Amino acid sequence: MAENLEIDNVDREIISILMEDAKTPYSEIAKRILVSGGTIHVRMKKLEYMGIIQGSTLVINAAKLGYDLTAYLGVYLEKGSIYNAVIKELKKIPQIVEAHYTTGVYSIFLKLICRNTKDLRDVLNDKIQAIEGIQRTETILSLEESIKRPVRFEV
Repeated sequence: MAENLEIDNVDREIISILMEDAKTPYSEIAKRILVSGGTIHVRMKKLEYMGIIQGSTLVINAAKLGYDLTAYLGVYLEKGSIYNAVIKELKKIPQIVEAHYTTGVYSIFLKLICRNTKDLRDVLNDKIQAIEGIQRTETILSLEESIKRPVRFEV
Protein backbone atom coordinates (compact mmCIF):
# COMPACT_ATOMS: atom_id res chain seq x y z
CA MET A 1 0.00 0.00 0.00
CA ALA A 2 1.33 3.43 -0.93
CA GLU A 3 2.26 5.55 2.06
CA ASN A 4 -0.14 8.40 1.18
CA LEU A 5 -2.26 7.69 4.24
CA GLU A 6 -4.04 11.01 4.47
CA ILE A 7 -7.54 11.61 3.25
CA ASP A 8 -8.43 14.48 0.95
CA ASN A 9 -11.58 15.89 -0.62
CA VAL A 10 -11.76 13.09 -3.22
CA ASP A 11 -11.77 10.51 -0.42
CA ARG A 12 -14.41 12.49 1.45
CA GLU A 13 -16.60 12.71 -1.66
CA ILE A 14 -16.31 8.96 -2.22
CA ILE A 15 -17.31 8.30 1.38
CA SER A 16 -20.19 10.76 1.16
CA ILE A 17 -21.60 9.11 -1.98
CA LEU A 18 -21.30 5.63 -0.49
CA MET A 19 -22.99 6.75 2.73
CA GLU A 20 -26.02 7.74 0.65
CA ASP A 21 -26.03 4.42 -1.23
CA ALA A 22 -23.35 1.82 -0.54
CA LYS A 23 -24.28 -0.01 -3.75
CA THR A 24 -23.20 2.89 -5.99
CA PRO A 25 -20.87 1.43 -8.64
CA TYR A 26 -17.31 2.73 -8.75
CA SER A 27 -17.92 3.89 -12.34
CA GLU A 28 -20.85 6.05 -11.20
CA ILE A 29 -18.81 7.54 -8.35
CA ALA A 30 -16.00 8.29 -10.80
CA LYS A 31 -18.38 10.13 -13.16
CA ARG A 32 -19.87 12.16 -10.34
CA ILE A 33 -16.53 13.40 -9.01
CA LEU A 34 -14.71 13.52 -12.38
CA VAL A 35 -11.96 10.94 -11.79
CA SER A 36 -11.25 7.52 -13.29
CA GLY A 37 -12.77 4.28 -12.07
CA GLY A 38 -9.24 3.11 -11.27
CA THR A 39 -8.80 6.09 -8.97
CA ILE A 40 -11.95 5.11 -7.07
CA HIS A 41 -10.68 1.53 -6.74
CA VAL A 42 -7.28 2.66 -5.42
CA ARG A 43 -8.87 5.17 -3.04
CA MET A 44 -11.26 2.55 -1.69
CA LYS A 45 -8.38 0.16 -1.01
CA LYS A 46 -6.55 2.97 0.80
CA LEU A 47 -9.61 3.83 2.91
CA GLU A 48 -10.04 0.16 3.82
CA TYR A 49 -6.35 -0.18 4.66
CA MET A 50 -6.59 2.90 6.91
CA GLY A 51 -9.61 1.39 8.68
CA ILE A 52 -11.88 4.28 7.69
CA ILE A 53 -14.08 1.96 5.63
CA GLN A 54 -14.62 -1.31 7.44
CA GLY A 55 -16.64 -3.40 5.05
CA SER A 56 -20.28 -2.93 4.20
CA THR A 57 -23.50 -4.13 5.72
CA LEU A 58 -26.92 -5.13 4.59
CA VAL A 59 -29.70 -3.08 6.21
CA ILE A 60 -32.67 -5.26 7.11
CA ASN A 61 -36.13 -4.07 8.10
CA ALA A 62 -36.44 -6.34 11.14
CA ALA A 63 -40.14 -5.54 11.64
CA LYS A 64 -40.97 -6.98 8.21
CA LEU A 65 -39.34 -10.23 9.36
CA GLY A 66 -41.43 -10.40 12.54
CA TYR A 67 -39.08 -8.60 14.94
CA ASP A 68 -41.42 -5.80 15.98
CA LEU A 69 -39.94 -4.74 19.32
CA THR A 70 -36.87 -2.59 19.88
CA ALA A 71 -35.79 -2.13 23.47
CA TYR A 72 -32.90 -0.43 25.21
CA LEU A 73 -31.55 -1.91 28.37
CA GLY A 74 -29.48 -0.21 31.04
CA VAL A 75 -27.35 -2.77 32.85
CA TYR A 76 -25.98 -2.26 36.35
CA LEU A 77 -22.91 -4.35 37.14
CA GLU A 78 -21.93 -5.43 40.65
CA LYS A 79 -18.45 -4.06 39.90
CA GLY A 80 -16.76 -2.62 36.83
CA SER A 81 -13.99 -5.19 36.82
CA ILE A 82 -16.37 -7.90 35.54
CA TYR A 83 -17.26 -5.93 32.39
CA ASN A 84 -15.29 -8.17 29.99
CA ALA A 85 -16.75 -11.38 31.41
CA VAL A 86 -20.29 -9.99 31.17
CA ILE A 87 -19.79 -8.77 27.59
CA LYS A 88 -18.50 -12.22 26.63
CA GLU A 89 -21.81 -13.69 27.84
CA LEU A 90 -23.95 -10.94 26.29
CA LYS A 91 -22.35 -11.63 22.87
CA LYS A 92 -24.02 -15.06 22.95
CA ILE A 93 -27.52 -13.52 22.92
CA PRO A 94 -28.62 -12.89 19.30
CA GLN A 95 -31.33 -10.36 20.21
CA ILE A 96 -28.63 -7.96 21.46
CA VAL A 97 -27.56 -5.91 18.45
CA GLU A 98 -25.50 -3.22 20.24
CA ALA A 99 -23.65 -2.94 23.52
CA HIS A 100 -21.97 0.19 24.87
CA TYR A 101 -19.72 0.57 27.91
CA THR A 102 -20.96 3.84 29.36
CA THR A 103 -20.48 6.50 31.97
CA GLY A 104 -23.40 7.62 34.10
CA VAL A 105 -25.92 5.45 35.87
CA TYR A 106 -25.54 2.33 33.70
CA SER A 107 -22.39 0.30 33.27
CA ILE A 108 -23.60 -1.10 29.94
CA PHE A 109 -26.31 0.14 27.59
CA LEU A 110 -27.80 -2.45 25.22
CA LYS A 111 -30.04 -2.35 22.16
CA LEU A 112 -32.20 -5.42 21.63
CA ILE A 113 -34.46 -6.38 18.77
CA CYS A 114 -37.08 -8.95 19.72
CA ARG A 115 -40.12 -10.56 18.12
CA ASN A 116 -42.52 -9.33 20.81
CA THR A 117 -42.83 -8.67 24.53
CA LYS A 118 -42.75 -12.39 25.36
CA ASP A 119 -39.46 -12.75 23.50
CA LEU A 120 -38.07 -9.73 25.36
CA ARG A 121 -39.25 -11.09 28.71
CA ASP A 122 -37.63 -14.47 27.98
CA VAL A 123 -34.34 -12.83 26.98
CA LEU A 124 -34.35 -10.65 30.09
CA ASN A 125 -35.34 -13.33 32.59
CA ASP A 126 -33.65 -16.40 31.19
CA LYS A 127 -30.51 -14.96 29.63
CA ILE A 128 -29.45 -11.43 30.59
CA GLN A 129 -30.44 -11.35 34.25
CA ALA A 130 -29.00 -14.86 34.70
CA ILE A 131 -25.48 -13.60 33.88
CA GLU A 132 -23.28 -13.55 36.94
CA GLY A 133 -22.31 -10.02 37.93
CA ILE A 134 -25.38 -8.27 36.56
CA GLN A 135 -26.97 -6.58 39.54
CA ARG A 136 -30.13 -5.30 37.83
CA THR A 137 -31.45 -3.87 34.57
CA GLU A 138 -33.79 -1.12 33.41
CA THR A 139 -35.74 -1.53 30.18
CA ILE A 140 -36.84 1.24 27.83
CA LEU A 141 -39.15 0.35 24.92
CA SER A 142 -38.82 2.20 21.63
CA LEU A 143 -42.15 3.31 20.21
CA GLU A 144 -40.68 4.63 16.95
CA GLU A 145 -37.27 5.19 15.39
CA SER A 146 -37.51 8.75 14.11
CA ILE A 147 -33.92 9.38 13.04
CA LYS A 148 -31.30 6.87 11.92
CA ARG A 149 -28.39 8.08 9.89
CA PRO A 150 -24.64 7.86 9.68
CA VAL A 151 -22.51 10.66 11.04
CA ARG A 152 -22.08 13.46 8.50
CA PHE A 153 -18.88 15.36 7.90
CA GLU A 154 -18.00 18.23 5.64
CA VAL A 155 -16.71 17.40 2.17
